[in-house]
Amino acid sequence: MNYDFFFEGALAKLKAEGNYRQFTDIERYAGKFPLARDYKRGADVILWCSNDYLGMGQHPKVIAAMVEAAEKMGAGAGGTRNISGTNHPLVALEAELADLHNKESALVFTSGYVANETTLGTLGALLPDAVIFSDQLNHASMIEGIRKSKAEKHIFRHNEAGHLESLLKQTDINRPKIIAFESVYSMDGDIAPIAEICELAEKYNALTYLDEVHAVGLYGDKGGGISDKLGLSNRISLIQGTLAKGFGVIGGYIAASHKLVDAIRSFAPGFIFSTALPPAVAAAALASVRHLKNSNAERKNHQANVAKLKNILLAAGIPIIHTESHIIPVLIGDPFSSRIASQKLLEDYNIFVQHINYPTVPKGKECLRLTPTPLHTEEMMRDLEAALKQVLAGLELKIAA
Repeated sequence: MNYDFFFEGALAKLKAEGNYRQFTDIERYAGKFPLARDYKRGADVILWCSNDYLGMGQHPKVIAAMVEAAEKMGAGAGGTRNISGTNHPLVALEAELADLHNKESALVFTSGYVANETTLGTLGALLPDAVIFSDQLNHASMIEGIRKSKAEKHIFRHNEAGHLESLLKQTDINRPKIIAFESVYSMDGDIAPIAEICELAEKYNALTYLDEVHAVGLYGDKGGGISDKLGLSNRISLIQGTLAKGFGVIGGYIAASHKLVDAIRSFAPGFIFSTALPPAVAAAALASVRHLKNSNAERKNHQANVAKLKNILLAAGIPIIHTESHIIPVLIGDPFSSRIASQKLLEDYNIFVQHINYPTVPKGKECLRLTPTPLHTEEMMRDLEAALKQVLAGLELKIAA
């Protein structure tokens, strides 16, 4: 049997829909973010789509910590946490993350995806006859975890606390319940009504599961995310975050009560059977978290640049989606046009903005997702503005007068 025939058919369908993905071979220059090199063309480019939101991946403290730990302890972790993979930088990192979110304990995973999938899957399985209430736009990792839990699931309309309450009312007050949602939604950049959801959770006896992946490091006095900024951390049962975005390294984590974290540590397959983060990676993440807990400079400069770019693009008539966060989507609305726009920006203007198509966003919501950092200059913003105007006009896409 020609098995490749089936794979070719699946890929052909993606290509026909305009949703086949190709990656650009990029190498960032440490100390020169957001400058990078496009290997295929041998040209330097400016990155406008990195999730290293604060540029912490090149911070001298972070790099020094990684190098020192690698030289001292080697490159690998040595195994799973249950065998031989628990290293001191990892233990110290978990203590720092627990403190970041005002929680008793924290647990580090190999990625934010794994943290969500395995934690929600385990929680839903451990709680007898559990019901999970999930925001309509929750990340794929959360959806997959809920599916694997085999718990009863109800989806509430995106950020609509009223619809969530109507669903909660239909469930026995004494039945275990989990409300799973995000603080900052990664594509549209909008923010959840966290206080309202906390009130509903308290009223209807539910656990709250908050994904702060796109907010940790960026918001709050310590960088604990939107819940930190709003003073709501103590009302959240479990906070999930990543070390790969605002903190600029890699890995995911949860922070909650000691008993809840211990239960996940003891029962979650995605934790038990995964090799631990190497000590050098844990040390780098630890250095980043510690720095951002004590420095507001990066957050202040980041927000100033976000506001500046939004104003520049709005004044130019670029069709950006208004957001309360640092994420600035330029709405294209067509998979082929979004790919062409991304390609033209790269090849004609040395600007790299990855186009976002289905299934990352719903069909018809294809966009260019801009993520300004504290390291982008006004000159770079003006260059981006001019390039976008030219590219969108060439594609006959709407630009406001």
